[in-house]
Amino acid sequence: MFHLIEKQIREMFASFLRERYGAELPVVIEQPKQASFGEYALPVAFGLARQLRRPPRAIAEEIAAQAPAMAGVAKLEVAGNGYINIRLDRGWYGRALLEGREQASGAAADVGKVIVEHTNINPNKAAHIGHLRNAVLGDTFVRMLRAAGRRVEVQNYIDNTGVQVADVVVGFHRLEKKTPDEVRALAGRPKFDYYCWDLYARVSQYYAEHPQALEWRRDALHAIEHGEGVEAEIARIVADAIVDCHLDTMWRLGIAYDVLPRESEILHLKFWAKAFELLKERGAIYYAEEGKNKGCWVMAASHFRQKAENGEDSADDAKVIVRSNGTVTYVGKDIAYQLWKFGLLGLDFHYKPLRQYPDGHWAWVATDEPCDIPAPEFGRGSEVYNVIDSRQAYLQDVVVAGLRALGFHEQAEKSIHFSYEMVALSPRTCAILGIPLSDEDRKRPYVEVSGRRGLGVKADDLIDKLIEKAKEEVDSRHPDRPEPERLRVATQIAVGALRYFLLKFTRNTVIAFDLQEALSFEGETGPYVQYAAVRARNILRKLAERGETLPDFAARLDAEAMARQLQAEDFWQLLLAASRSGAALEAALEAGEPSHVARYAFQLAQAFNSFYHDYPILAEQDAEKRTFLLWLAVYFERQLEWTLERVLGIPVPEYM
Repeated sequence: MFHLIEKQIREMFASFLRERYGAELPVVIEQPKQASFGEYALPVAFGLARQLRRPPRAIAEEIAAQAPAMAGVAKLEVAGNGYINIRLDRGWYGRALLEGREQASGAAADVGKVIVEHTNINPNKAAHIGHLRNAVLGDTFVRMLRAAGRRVEVQNYIDNTGVQVADVVVGFHRLEKKTPDEVRALAGRPKFDYYCWDLYARVSQYYAEHPQALEWRRDALHAIEHGEGVEAEIARIVADAIVDCHLDTMWRLGIAYDVLPRESEILHLKFWAKAFELLKERGAIYYAEEGKNKGCWVMAASHFRQKAENGEDSADDAKVIVRSNGTVTYVGKDIAYQLWKFGLLGLDFHYKPLRQYPDGHWAWVATDEPCDIPAPEFGRGSEVYNVIDSRQAYLQDVVVAGLRALGFHEQAEKSIHFSYEMVALSPRTCAILGIPLSDEDRKRPYVEVSGRRGLGVKADDLIDKLIEKAKEEVDSRHPDRPEPERLRVATQIAVGALRYFLLKFTRNTVIAFDLQEALSFEGETGPYVQYAAVRARNILRKLAERGETLPDFAARLDAEAMARQLQAEDFWQLLLAASRSGAALEAALEAGEPSHVARYAFQLAQAFNSFYHDYPILAEQDAEKRTFLLWLAVYFERQLEWTLERVLGIPVPEYM
C-alpha cells in the first residue's frame, strides 16, 4: 500500500506542476529525516526555484496551498527552506489495509513474458554450493517477478554436449572400460551423481599426469556432438541421469522449472546452423585467413561493449565463434539459444514432459523428435535474464554483441546478465563437513571449492547436514512431538536457513557460507525471520485454545476507530513497517537485488518481535484496542508469510 500511495503522489504532483507551472520535472520522493515530520518529503520546490527565479520556500507554500486533495493524504506541510512534507490520513490508511485495497490495485499489466534462465549445471556430477546460489537467486527473482504480476518462464539450460560431460565419458569409456549397459545400470542406482563427482576428479588428475590423454576428450567431444558411437550413447545416459539428480536436489529447496532446453537439440535441430548463416549473411562474423585465428570464424572485437578480462583475450582480439576444426564454441551455441529465446530464429524445439512436481507443475524437456502430447508455447520472451556467475561476463557480452551485430538492438538491450559472485566455505564449516584443510586454509577467511579437484561440498550433503543440525535443536525443544513431524519442521528450518543466507548478500558479494551462522535463531538469519512468523501464528492458536474466534474486524474497526488507535505513534510506525512489502519488492526489482527483499523480511521480523514483546494482546482489557491489536497481529502474519513463502521461497514451520 505504501508504494501505491507514493506512486499516486508522484503522478498527481507531476500533473499539477505541468498544469500550474508548465514544468516537466521528475517528482522525487524522499523519506523525512524524522518520523515526526510525516511519511514523505518532496524537494520539488528546489527544482522549480531555478526555473521561476523565486525562493523555494515561497514556491513550496504555494504548492501546499493549491495542490488538489488526494485520498489518503491528511495534509501538506512546508518545512525548512522549501521541503513539502506529506502526512497520511492514518484512519483511512489502516482501513484501506483492512479492506485489502493494496491487493486490488496491485496487479501489473501484461507487458510480455519474462524468461529467466538459471541453474544450468553441467550434467556431469553432483551439484555443489555454488550451483545453489545460482538456483536460489534465479528462483527468488522469478518469485519476485510473479509477485509483481509478471508472466515468467523458467528455463534450465542443459549443456549435455560439452567438455565436462565428455570428461566423464572418458572416465567410463577409457579408464573404467565400461559399456553403455554397465553405465546404465550404475545410473539406475542411488547417488550416481556422487559416483560421477569422483570420476570427474579422477579424469582431471589423469590428464594432469598424462597430457596426451587430452586426445580422448577431443574424440569424445566429436562423437557426442555428432551423436555417434558408444561415447555418444554413454554421454546421453550420463547427462539424462545427472539431470534427474539435479532436479531432485533443487526441489528440496522448492525450486522448479518450466522447460529444459538442451544443447544437443540446438545442434541436431540446426539452431546453430541457422544462426551461423545469419551471422555470416549480416557480416557479424568473418573468416580469418591468417594470424593465430586462421581457419576460424570470428567476431570482431569492435562489436563488444565490454572488453576481455582476466587475460582471456586482449582488448584488440576477435572472439572465435567456430574453431578451425569446424566445431562451434560455447558462445556460438549460446547466440543461437538467445535468438530462440526471443523468437528470432524461426525454429523451435520439440518437447516432451520430463517430470511432474509434487505440487502438480510439469517440467518439459527439449527433444529432437515430435511428441504426441501438446506442450505449452516456450520461448518468445520480451525480456531475458541469464543467471550466470560474474566470471562469464565477457562471454555474455559477446552473446549480446551477436544480437546487436544482427540488427536486433531492442532484444540486445533486453538481454540481461543477472550476475553474481562465487560461494566459498568458512573454515569452521569445512571442519563440520569433514573437508580436510591445510594449515594455510585454516587461516583464511574462506576456502574456495573446486569440482575439478574434487574439493568442495555437494549440495545434498550440505542440505542433509543443515537438516541434521536443525533437527538436534527441534528435538531438544519438542521431544514429545512425533518423529516425522520433527523431521519436517527441521527440514523447513534448514531450507529457510540456506535460502536466506544465500539471499541476504548483494549479488556482487563473495559469500563464505557458514553453517552455524545460517542456522542461528538470532541475528539476520532465516530461522530468526521464520520464528517471527511462527510467533504470529501462535497468537491465533492461543486464541483458538481459549475457545475464542477472531472478531469481525470490518465491523468493529471503521476509519474512526483506526484513527483513534493509530494516534499512538508506536502503532502507526509498526503498521507502516508491515505495509512496506510492496515498496521493498518494487525496489528489489528495480535494482535486480533479491537481497533487498531479504533485508525487508528481517526488518519486518524485528518490528513484529518488538510488537510481540511490548503488547500482551490477549490480556488487553480495552475491547477496541484488543480488536486492533489482533488485527495488527493478523496483518503482520500475512505480510511475513507473503514475503517468506511467496517471494523468498522460505517455508514457515508449524513450530520452532
